[in-house]
Amino acid sequence: MALNIGDTAPSFTLFDTDKNQVKLEDYHGKNLVVLFFPAAFTSVCTTELCSIRDNIGDYNSLNAEVVAISIDTPFTLGKFKEEQNLNFPLLSDFNKEVSKAYGAQYDEFVLGMKGVAKRSAFVIDSQGKIKYAEVLEDATKLPDFEAVKATIS
Repeated sequence: MALNIGDTAPSFTLFDTDKNQVKLEDYHGKNLVVLFFPAAFTSVCTTELCSIRDNIGDYNSLNAEVVAISIDTPFTLGKFKEEQNLNFPLLSDFNKEVSKAYGAQYDEFVLGMKGVAKRSAFVIDSQGKIKYAEVLEDATKLPDFEAVKATIS
């Protein structure tokens, strides 16, 4: 199901790389950028998340937090976060429920993998409403991060 601008963002509770539960509600009162990505340690995902790492100040200056979600385990995401020195939470949607709720899930991905998260970007405002939604069919493409930032400002 595709989400539209103005929709209430689907709630979630996921584990981060420190095995802490992170809830959408934890960000109430703030702008939140939610990124879905297919898999840790892949080239385009690494490029995308390192770009966010290098520009995290842009988001912070706009009173926005960033989280990135994939179906990888918290342990895999922890190693990826450590190796790439990522400075924002990575969340595990191992059960594939959140990416599905956001309409950001492949039925079938490369190598016959099912339920992998589609590369996507959502901006959720301080009241939990979707302000920006971009779900990419082509995993080699990156979200329009200038549009994401323009939506927040």
